[in-house]
Amino acid sequence: MQNSTILVVDDDRRLRDLLVKFLKEKDFRVSSANSAAEARAQLALNKVDLIVLDIMMPGENGLELTQSLRESGNDVPILFLTAKDSVDEKIEGLDIGADDYLTKPFEPSELTARIRAILRRNMQGGETRKEDEILRFGRLTFSLKEGALQDETSKIQLSSTELILLKTLAQSPWQPFSRADLAQRIGHRVEERTVDVQITRLRRKLQDDSRHPKFIQTVRHIGYTLCPD
Repeated sequence: MQNSTILVVDDDRRLRDLLVKFLKEKDFRVSSANSAAEARAQLALNKVDLIVLDIMMPGENGLELTQSLRESGNDVPILFLTAKDSVDEKIEGLDIGADDYLTKPFEPSELTARIRAILRRNMQGGETRKEDEILRFGRLTFSLKEGALQDETSKIQLSSTELILLKTLAQSPWQPFSRADLAQRIGHRVEERTVDVQITRLRRKLQDDSRHPKFIQTVRHIGYTLCPD
């Protein structure tokens, strides 16, 4: 993962320069762009292992750039930076192909940890990522790409919070996620106890026995992990 090439795309020059400096200090190779158009030029000229992408940019924004890249078959991992603590925006970002997101302001050390986690997942499972987009839970299936949980005949309705949790866990099956991490994914003002409540509801949707859960298992002193069939 060291010496991986990171492309930082943000129209805020001060933040962009700070991110470039910080990531270089962590032994990443780093390039930068101030717009979607400049990012496209960088991608055309250089191999990039991951993009750190601001959502709110003038002109073509981060969501539009991501959707365009995915539609063209470009699967470069993307970590969104967003100033909005919006569940809908996070779901939209995951739906169109983002790998993760951070809400501004954030700790640089958390950014580094998330980058390394994405790169590690990509190295370990990148070749089978498309096959892994359909996860099975007994007679239920979950499409990571479409965000759809369904049985043989119908789609099962998920709340926006349940969908964020399931998508987050499904992107890295069998990897433990802490309650604090899951709470942050849902929103800054969410308490860890709320995560427990939402996990209980999600288990019911997956028809998982809350007394002896199979699909969402509790990892003692850490949090939860998703264990599909």
